[in-house]
Amino acid sequence: MRHFQVRDVMIADPVTVTAATPLKGLAGILVKEKISGVPVLSLQGKVVGVATERDLLKKEELQRDPDGHHWAQLSHRTRRAIAMAETAGDLMNTHPFTVGPEATVADAARLMDRHQVTCLPVVDENGKLLGAVGPRDLLRVFLRPDDEIRSQIVSQVLAGEFATNPALVQIEVTDGVARMAGELERKSMLSLALPLVRAIDGVIDAQGEFTYAIDDTKHPRVPDMTEY
Repeated sequence: MRHFQVRDVMIADPVTVTAATPLKGLAGILVKEKISGVPVLSLQGKVVGVATERDLLKKEELQRDPDGHHWAQLSHRTRRAIAMAETAGDLMNTHPFTVGPEATVADAARLMDRHQVTCLPVVDENGKLLGAVGPRDLLRVFLRPDDEIRSQIVSQVLAGEFATNPALVQIEVTDGVARMAGELERKSMLSLALPLVRAIDGVIDAQGEFTYAIDDTKHPRVPDMTEY
């Protein structure tokens, strides 16, 4: 089953900065573009870091109170460096998490959640920037038209995974919720149908009432040779 990839939802021409971009310029870009972070590029176009609104807020706090307990996990030297930062290069995460264009939207979402990041640069195998994704971009899969979701249920689940006749199943998709009723070919398909539909990008939930034509869960009785 095909899933949406990062290349399908990424911003292909994202706003970027360099390590020399002043922090005032960085803040202006984040506010104007209504984004939470930007890739920081080298002169060769490779990603060398990510600078975010959280980094700017961290500087603001440490500038007022470099020895504040809120950032006690940072070394004294690091806290002082952040407090005195003047450019994006001074603040940026120099080991940013990145993602490839072929990664699924679900993979990117898991990466963001696991590492609590809101800006993922999309890079090629050489580290060159291809785009960027944020949480709002990943949510675009939930805006898929209902008719598009229904077509994927028919083509990839019923006709594809099950090789069963889609005409025997009534399918209604409303606001991303799929409701189905009808006959599947085999009983073993009953437990698989709803999980497969829920795995389709953009499906909010799936409900179904199915019958089956063939019970393939019963095994033929093996004769007891001691009876002969």
